[in-house]
Amino acid sequence: MLSDFRAFIARGNVIDLAVGVIIGAAFGAIVKSLTDEIIMPIVGALVGNIDFSDRYIVLSGMVVEGTPLAAARQAGANVLGIGAFVSVVINFLILSFIIFLMVRYVSKLTSRLAKEEEAAAPAGPTEIELLTEIRDALKK
Repeated sequence: MLSDFRAFIARGNVIDLAVGVIIGAAFGAIVKSLTDEIIMPIVGALVGNIDFSDRYIVLSGMVVEGTPLAAARQAGANVLGIGAFVSVVINFLILSFIIFLMVRYVSKLTSRLAKEEEAAAPAGPTEIELLTEIRDALKK
């Protein structure tokens, strides 16, 4: 069983997947930082100096106006973290757009390489030409 596991891990697809997951996690952290530290403060400044990370709606419980989100949750209030949700949606949109661009680029590159290989391959006889040669050979 251990040798089967070693063979499974040594396959290229598993290693490629592991590298992809690690790079994806690192890239996700970069996008999260971009959203939390750059985009959301700019959006907050444009809307009127609002800190979106602390924006929430109280569903139940008593919370003093202006209480930070973490303190409201610690007080036992049931809150919807609207600001955190907006940040996550922006993270998702940025990541999905970048992944779309990467897939689009790889697709174009793959089709271009396929066309180059197709153009480089020597054109052989067609099926009809082969059948004609076989017929002529059989006639002789």
